[in-house]
Amino acid sequence: MVSRSYSNLLELASGEAPSPSFGRMSRRIPRIMTVAGIMSDLDDDGSESVCSDPSSSSAQKDRIIVVANQLPIRVQRKTDGSKGWLFSWDENSLLLQLKDGLGDDEIEVIYVGCLKEEIHPNEQDEVSQILLETFKCVPTFVPPDLFTKYYHGFCKQQLWPLFHYMLPLSPDLGGRFNRLLWQAYVSVNKIFADRIMEVINPEDDFVWVHDYHLMVLPTFLRKRFNRVKLGFFLHSPFPSSEIYKTLPIREEILRALLNSDLIGFHTFDYARHFLSCCSRMLGISYESKRGYIGLEYYGRTVSIKILPVGIHMEQLQQVLSLPETEAKVSELVQQYNHQGRTLLLGVDDMDIFKGISLKLLAMEQLLLQHPEKQGKVVLVQIANPARGKGKDVQEVQDETNSTVKRINEVFGRPGYQPVILIDKPLKFYERIAYYVVAECCLVTAVRDGMNLIPYEYIISRQGNERLDKVLKLDSSTSKKSMLVVSEFIGCSPSLSGAIRVNPWNIDVVADAMDSALVMPEPEKQLRHEKHYRYVSTHDVGYWARSFLQDLERTCKDHVRRRCWGIGFGLSFRVVALDPNFRKLSMEHIVSAYKRTTTRAILLDYDGTLMPQNAIDKKPSAKTIEIIKTLCRDKNNMVFIVSARSRKTLADWFPTCEKLGIAAEHGYFLRMNQDEEWETCIPEVECCWKEIAEPVMQLYTETTDGSVIEDKETSMVWSYEDADPDFGSCQAKELLDHLESVLANEPVTVKSGQNIVEVKPQGVSKGLVAKRLLNEMQEKGMSPDFVLCIGDDRSDEDMFEVIMSSVSGPSMAPAAEVFACTVGRKPSKAKYYLDDTTEIVRLMQGLASVADQMSPQM
Repeated sequence: MVSRSYSNLLELASGEAPSPSFGRMSRRIPRIMTVAGIMSDLDDDGSESVCSDPSSSSAQKDRIIVVANQLPIRVQRKTDGSKGWLFSWDENSLLLQLKDGLGDDEIEVIYVGCLKEEIHPNEQDEVSQILLETFKCVPTFVPPDLFTKYYHGFCKQQLWPLFHYMLPLSPDLGGRFNRLLWQAYVSVNKIFADRIMEVINPEDDFVWVHDYHLMVLPTFLRKRFNRVKLGFFLHSPFPSSEIYKTLPIREEILRALLNSDLIGFHTFDYARHFLSCCSRMLGISYESKRGYIGLEYYGRTVSIKILPVGIHMEQLQQVLSLPETEAKVSELVQQYNHQGRTLLLGVDDMDIFKGISLKLLAMEQLLLQHPEKQGKVVLVQIANPARGKGKDVQEVQDETNSTVKRINEVFGRPGYQPVILIDKPLKFYERIAYYVVAECCLVTAVRDGMNLIPYEYIISRQGNERLDKVLKLDSSTSKKSMLVVSEFIGCSPSLSGAIRVNPWNIDVVADAMDSALVMPEPEKQLRHEKHYRYVSTHDVGYWARSFLQDLERTCKDHVRRRCWGIGFGLSFRVVALDPNFRKLSMEHIVSAYKRTTTRAILLDYDGTLMPQNAIDKKPSAKTIEIIKTLCRDKNNMVFIVSARSRKTLADWFPTCEKLGIAAEHGYFLRMNQDEEWETCIPEVECCWKEIAEPVMQLYTETTDGSVIEDKETSMVWSYEDADPDFGSCQAKELLDHLESVLANEPVTVKSGQNIVEVKPQGVSKGLVAKRLLNEMQEKGMSPDFVLCIGDDRSDEDMFEVIMSSVSGPSMAPAAEVFACTVGRKPSKAKYYLDDTTEIVRLMQGLASVADQMSPQM
């Protein structure tokens, strides 16, 4: 599909000629997938993956494409008998508030999403034209049956319950995984991607995708535009790895999210769970640098953003100033305050995770434990209509109604109902009026991504002068508000002045409600001031600007990196490399091998010739044969440079007579089997082991799966088989501990891949490389071909020595030098190979060439 910039579509809508700035062909927005269909997987046509070099674009203000399941648009059919639709902004939509927070003068916002009403295919072109021209909205049209499977099926029956910690242990508890629903989910995400293709200018635009409905969309966008500047924000909780890993398509979703540049979460807990899943299921660890958390994914840095969303301050203050709000507040004051009754307030959606019944039970307990509050305290529970469908919603409604009825029958009296349930939709100003009058707001959700009700309550309680008069408050009086909030909701960490509760503990919630009522006024005022200061400064604009600033920072290196896509289906990802860092090709190195006459080959073992996760670490017969073949060429000097002991390496390569071995990072060195072992540095005493061994033993006993490897001159604590999170945490502690107790010993303590190692000072693999090059020079055999391959930090010393020796006396002029690391990561090497399989294949290729050349020698 040919991409076209949004400006072309806007010109089309307004009847203007195409702008020369972009010079793309204008045409009408096509309908997308107007007949039902399910796509089983991504379209793997590689021709659609755009991998263009950076190009200049016209100067213009930044533009962001905001993508979500629903557009911030209200829709209704015209009522005057004529055909057509009426559209208006939905002021309550977070997406619209986000735009207001960014400011129209700085950033242009385009929306892509579904409408809340079904539009007939014959009307879709006209509706698209109207929405684009009037609202800068691009509607995504999904066939009704496909939308039902996608939204009410996979999103609401499978993702939503799981992300809220509900496992489908039985058919009644959430939906069991259904691959047809998953395929519908993927198909709808593909439709969204196609729609975005029609409006995006990939070199300039930012794309911000929202929430769990579109978690595989990043893969489709990254496939089409390798350098797309893409952010994703999850508005729901992200479950712990123990819950998430039950999802059959767990890796597909994780990899899709990692095709974003920036992934946002409301709380650190949600981000921590996501990072733990990446570590446990994909083997990808995160790093924190100067306050930013990032994951290295195939050469790209995927940043993690932790910031809770805020409210639209200006909109809320405007509603507080409405005459209707003032009138409603006056009515509620008359109804409650003048009757000597204190109002407690709950505002929740009618779903199973909002804990409405738990709140009602706590109210019942409060009235039982404090009879003096009967007739004086009223709980008003506003229950917004449920967003989903199903038996669980009906059960919540039935339980709520029966509990309210029971409490009112037991504690009610003429003119007094302790619980008032409002289960019809309220206008926003009416809800705000309840906030203004309520003494305390209760949020007892058992799991909620964010929940902005407490924020709205705090701002409403701050009020204004006109409302102060209605409430008969002196303008100099400090405002107050009280919050009882569940510790399982996203806004809880940011409300340090709230009374936090476990909503499942009815007695504790009842006690918290009583504390909120009897707390001294000065303390209520202090808590309110603290909350108001935070909420008023961390509004939706602050959240949106902060996210986009981080997205821009994360994407700033896009233009200078070479990118290309690899993988099929939802395993697609983009490899991003520095222009000077490239993959080592078989053809290139074989050609260089044939042209040269004196060669030095240095190979790491673990993680290079042998996979790190292999159970049997011994070299295979194939590997030994490759080494022997390369060693038979008298023009080759082949070395295994490893952290393993000399005995282990000698036992593993007994038939490779001409092979040089450097053991324990090069402390021990042997040029071939006929020579004696020697040391690269003067021999050292190992008395320090008496200090280090008890410390390592302590950590081994407390870290299941960890082991100690005691070598001749070094000691290694390995946690390869331990829990990755706990092992990593213990390794950091052990590193600090050993550095402290060995501060006066002639050793260095370093961390590596799943290890902590103590070794003599001055020992490094770089010494081996330097020793080999010098010895070859002394024999008049300065190499004109050098190949060095390794996978971890210790091998970087070899790369540094080799690269610094280019054009020096220890190498032949115009020598072919190949410093190669394993995997795409920051390295002093200039080349990389993906894994040990590719390395063995490369070495086999060189061995075949060496075998072919041997008769000519």
